[in-house]
Amino acid sequence: MHDERTGQTPESALAELRRRLEAGLVRAGLNKSQLAGQAGLSRGTVQGVFKAGAKVPSAPTLAALARVLKLPAAEMEELRRDAAGGVSGDGPGRPIGQWEPHALEVHPAGPAPGGSGSVEQRVLPGYVRREHDRVLAEAVREAAQGRSRMLVLIGESSTGKTRACWEAVQPLAEKEWRLWHPFDPTRAKAALEELHDVGPRTVVWLNEAQHYLGDRAVGEQVAAAVHALLVEQGRAPVLVLGTLWPEYFTEYTALPVARGEDPHSRVRELLAGRTTSVPDAFDAPALAAAALLAAGGDGLLADALTRARADGRLSQDLAGGPALLERYKNGSPAARALLETAMDARRLGVGLHLPQAFLTDAAADYLHDSDWDQLTEDWAEKAYAELAEQVHGKRAPLRRVAPRPPRRPPGPYTPADAPPPRRGPVFRLADYLEQHGGAIRRGSCPPASFWDAAYTHLAQPDELGNLARAAEDRHRLQWAHHLYQHAADHGDTNALVRLAGMRERAGSGQGAETLLQRAADHGDTRALVRLAGMRELEGDRQGAETLAQRAADHGDTRALVDLAGMRKLEGDREGAEVLLQRAVDHGNTYALVDLAGIRERAGDREGAEALAQRAADHGDTRALVDLAGMRELEGDRQGAETLAQRAADHGDTRALVRLAGMRELEGDREGAEVLLQRAVDHGNTYALVRLAGIRERAGDREGAEALAQRAADHGDTSALIRLAGIRERAGDREGAEALAQRAADHGDTSAVIDLAGMRELEGDRQGTEALAQRAADHGDTSALVYLAGLRERAGDWEGAETLQRAADHGGVLPPVGREMVERLWPYGLDPDGTPTRPWSGLAKEVSHAVSSPPPAP
Repeated sequence: MHDERTGQTPESALAELRRRLEAGLVRAGLNKSQLAGQAGLSRGTVQGVFKAGAKVPSAPTLAALARVLKLPAAEMEELRRDAAGGVSGDGPGRPIGQWEPHALEVHPAGPAPGGSGSVEQRVLPGYVRREHDRVLAEAVREAAQGRSRMLVLIGESSTGKTRACWEAVQPLAEKEWRLWHPFDPTRAKAALEELHDVGPRTVVWLNEAQHYLGDRAVGEQVAAAVHALLVEQGRAPVLVLGTLWPEYFTEYTALPVARGEDPHSRVRELLAGRTTSVPDAFDAPALAAAALLAAGGDGLLADALTRARADGRLSQDLAGGPALLERYKNGSPAARALLETAMDARRLGVGLHLPQAFLTDAAADYLHDSDWDQLTEDWAEKAYAELAEQVHGKRAPLRRVAPRPPRRPPGPYTPADAPPPRRGPVFRLADYLEQHGGAIRRGSCPPASFWDAAYTHLAQPDELGNLARAAEDRHRLQWAHHLYQHAADHGDTNALVRLAGMRERAGSGQGAETLLQRAADHGDTRALVRLAGMRELEGDRQGAETLAQRAADHGDTRALVDLAGMRKLEGDREGAEVLLQRAVDHGNTYALVDLAGIRERAGDREGAEALAQRAADHGDTRALVDLAGMRELEGDRQGAETLAQRAADHGDTRALVRLAGMRELEGDREGAEVLLQRAVDHGNTYALVRLAGIRERAGDREGAEALAQRAADHGDTSALIRLAGIRERAGDREGAEALAQRAADHGDTSAVIDLAGMRELEGDRQGTEALAQRAADHGDTSALVYLAGLRERAGDWEGAETLQRAADHGGVLPPVGREMVERLWPYGLDPDGTPTRPWSGLAKEVSHAVSSPPPAP
């Protein structure tokens, strides 16, 4: 392409644009981190502008850089447009009006009357607005007024989340907003590559947000980039909309255990205050509104109401959920085996597109011997045909799909980390069955044929890594080892890091370091962080700092912060400050928090507040919260409240709650209640929990329960848990159990476990087991571990069986459970739950190519 106006090609215009920016950077005497700070942009956005081979920067980004570097804005914008081939460059996406809702993954409900069911003839049923639509409309209104907003809808599969988002953005279509749905080459990579290009008046569509925020490799980076987009004034207004299933929301927002990994810290902070729930069922007013639409001629709603009026699950019926479930329950044994294989594959981390060869081989051990003996040679063909038949909503239980080919710009560029293409036919499990399978099979470990087929047929590094982690979580150590090795051979450096952890726990520190070094040599920053910590513990400070700096240069400053913490513990405050300042220069706001604490303890109040404010301006208010607590301890109540209010003004009310706790300890109940009420007014449900506790201790049981229920209705069950403990200690067993059960009904079984512990101390073995079993029946693996320990202490052989059930659930076992598992089964478990015989895999180095698969147990 050649620009007739200027005589420049886009390539030469882009080269000239970058040359001027680089020259301006040199003249200004800034590094890129400093430039990002002064321009109000994220460091990743600025790095992307200067990176060779990167896309043309967006107009707002370039304008912000030109302002700081004192470059002529009009000339730079003209160059930018020439580089973009004369396109205005509003960023990724296209006008909302050009989108078709089903292309944005709104579930199809059926074709237009008399239509053939093609995409062009699909119609949507009439739309019934509910409470979450009001919240969505408010976010859209604020975005239209110029303020960037984000909202994620939390709800079960097929409850209407995506449709609600589609309806909500229609007013923005009239204002000529754009909509961008990051999708290719993968959702997470597309988002990470182009988020810095998003311009004003854009809706960022993160449907099924777990594919972006939960991505094992880059999910945290995507969260950071979304946060940067929301706070950069030069790109406002934007509206980020997403959807999530509740189990993903719970996983991403769970607080880490002490000294444990925190894999979703940025995602947790991003989601805070930016979600709303979508109910499973239509309430009576919503059903009445749907009936009015049906009476007015909406055939799809009228048909669905004949089946769903009783339970209110109208959206699920429209999406075919109930019929899909019937097909699973009543299908042939071979069809059920394929569906359960697909369910296990999806819940353990295999991608949406499941290879047919994998499914067929993996299904073998899901069949009972009598069913296996009756299979004909064409059993698989018949089963796939059975599962391809559609139900209501034009959904099939397991349908063959044709993945879209990747769309890339012309030229020789191909990403080095592009995943290998799928070979042979691939299938996709219906969303409704995927979620159902995640619930009914959460306590099941897949059989040997599943792991063998995964090793034989899967080649995507992230899928192999996910399955290896699932095997490790279930103490299937031999399969975990071989799958990690397979993933590493396909280029997954995280697999090397995980293998290093297994090697370290097996007592081979040198082997672990060798694996970490290999991962670090391939640019894995987690390996660099781990190695830096090892060097520091060995006394090699210079080696530790070199590795930490390498990690920081790749955008990961955790090693610098970790080393600073070690230096503080050694009393080296000056060394800690130097390392923290380097982390700050790389954009780490947590380092600002840590630095603020050091300055405050050193008596530099003004410096501490300045650092805390900088962190708050970047969305991290922890320093303000911490300083407020320090001022309160010093007796400076006014200073503490001022800092607490500043944190609250930034949306963080934790300081108010902390101060309330201190006031209560001093006997100032009235002052504590005032502060807690201020926190409640700012939307803090935990403040309701604390208020409930104060009312209970004051003898106001009715008021305490009302506050506790309000908190629970907003998703915070800790008030019910606290009240249950108070009732139990007061001798009111019945009242304690009732409150604990209410918490369990809201998905939190910790109160039941707490009561079990109290009953055990009283010597009530029967009551203890009954409570622990209730928690276990709700899927709480810690309850299974507790039961196992209880039975082991009583000499009951069933303890090991109970512990195996906990291992089969996967997830992080509490330390006592982990110790028991490693003591009972040092070599792991086979897929069927029998102890694995001694094997030497962990003593060997990981090869660059696996010569033979592991023996099938």
